[in-house]
Amino acid sequence: MTFEDYTRDWLGRAEAKLEAVLPTVDESPKRLHEAMRYSVMGGGKRVRPMLVYATGMSLDVPLVRLDGPAAAIELMHAFSLVHDDLPSMDDDDLRRGHPTTHKAFDEATAILAADALQPLAIHVLATDEEMQCNLETRLKLIELLASACGSCGMTGGQSLDLGAEGKQLSTGELEHMYRLKTGRLLHASVMSAVICADRNHPEYQALENYIDHLGLAFQIRDDILDIEGETETIGKQQGADIEKSKATWPALFGMEAARKHAAELLDKALTEIEILGPSGEPLRQVAHYIVDRTL
Repeated sequence: MTFEDYTRDWLGRAEAKLEAVLPTVDESPKRLHEAMRYSVMGGGKRVRPMLVYATGMSLDVPLVRLDGPAAAIELMHAFSLVHDDLPSMDDDDLRRGHPTTHKAFDEATAILAADALQPLAIHVLATDEEMQCNLETRLKLIELLASACGSCGMTGGQSLDLGAEGKQLSTGELEHMYRLKTGRLLHASVMSAVICADRNHPEYQALENYIDHLGLAFQIRDDILDIEGETETIGKQQGADIEKSKATWPALFGMEAARKHAAELLDKALTEIEILGPSGEPLRQVAHYIVDRTL
């Protein structure tokens, strides 16, 4: 199958599940529910659901069991984007080619919409019957996602990112920030599928190493696109990181070094999953997409 074949199926599943679990705009409070749906259903790459499904396919997990985790992780990702875009954070006006949630509605509604998306993600993992898993598995999935988003995960990474503006970080400091800000939720995407496989896999450590390398490459590629991408293509304001003096790989080490390091990380990620043989092809295609993407 081509990557287009995979993504057509994966994205269709993810969109359908998100549509099903989000409250409708006819339910009260209508404005809040409208903002929640606006924040989630307004497009996006859906890389995290892709990783859930690709890992599940590589481990022979039925995709219907992965719809809940894929949707939950995307809901949590959307929550983080709404908060990150706020004037008190990154102060962005554009996201996915549309006005950010606080611009389309107002700041208070945006904050409440994001706040509602977070518990909805946990609710999906706790109750979705199609996951066909026991309570122990549900608890593992909830623990994984909660840990990925806390002060030692995505939220902590955003804090480090804000604190690093205008500063010169070391390689280790920058990679630590990347692993928290971006890498932990990507890690949760892969490991959610591992948990749903519900059995011990010799490939467990290889998959952890794969997504660690790929998570760093993902953020470096984002940094590159902020500089050389076009606003109409990447869906957000080009050059925003430079304007805010963000600590990024290109800013600290140069564009050529950034491209080289992303390519090296891709090679490392692909080497890790050689143990999967042909079944690892979906993960290989996602990895290439992440590093080669133009948006």
